Amino acid sequence: MISLFKDFFSYDFIVRAVVVGILVALCAALLGVSLVLKRYSMIGDGLSHVGFGSLSVAMAFHLAPLVVSVPIVVLAAFMLLRISENSKIKGDAAIALIASSSLAIGVIITAQTTGMNTDVCGYMFGSILAMSRSDVYISVGLSIVVLLLYILFYNKIFAITFDESFAKATGTKANLYNMLIAFLTAITIVVGMRMMGAMLISSLIIFPALTSMRICRSFASVTICSAILSIVCFFAGIFISFTYSTPAGASVVIVNLIAFCIFSFIGKFVKGRCKS
Repeated sequence: MISLFKDFFSYDFIVRAVVVGILVALCAALLGVSLVLKRYSMIGDGLSHVGFGSLSVAMAFHLAPLVVSVPIVVLAAFMLLRISENSKIKGDAAIALIASSSLAIGVIITAQTTGMNTDVCGYMFGSILAMSRSDVYISVGLSIVVLLLYILFYNKIFAITFDESFAKATGTKANLYNMLIAFLTAITIVVGMRMMGAMLISSLIIFPALTSMRICRSFASVTICSAILSIVCFFAGIFISFTYSTPAGASVVIVNLIAFCIFSFIGKFVKGRCKS
């Protein structure tokens, strides 16, 4: 086992993937708690489709993927909030509308330019080989920004997550902090897409929060448990991917699914014991 771990960390591309992946998993888990509680968890899925569309545009014009994707996905996140708040189209319908449109645009642009090559499949389903050194530096920098802003505004995010109406009554600018959550989510989605893929990145947002809620009850405990669980599941998934040559993104999702099943069983067992 020790020799296997030595081999695991002997590859530069794996070390890069682990560093970026842990930071992205942490960011996604923290934001996921608020998104799940606000019943807006599918925003990650919608923004990942927008991310794929923007990546297709970047590849078609030979531009830097992250430089193009970040502003487009952030703009889409703000647009989703505006549509769901100020129109007759509700949040889930708005997400489906933008997600399907963005994916269609991405597929058409890809078909007309590069075709469905290995790079495109890597963006759709994830590839740890996709992380270059420049991508790592940008991803680490963006992830640190997300974590710092989340920690700095933790109390405000907590307030609008549990009771947005009361937060507004006490003078909290709820719309501003909703936009902040959308902004941080958009950055996390773009950074994580390189590794997890557009089709799987939303799982990093949804699974840790839902899994933690099977056992934990307070916002703080769910947040801490989600962060730890997300990091452990990501590392386990990448290690399994390396050991058994399975797709990295899919391996991480399967580990998260197993953790969810285990926590669900423990939660039901503990709840049953409390009632008896």
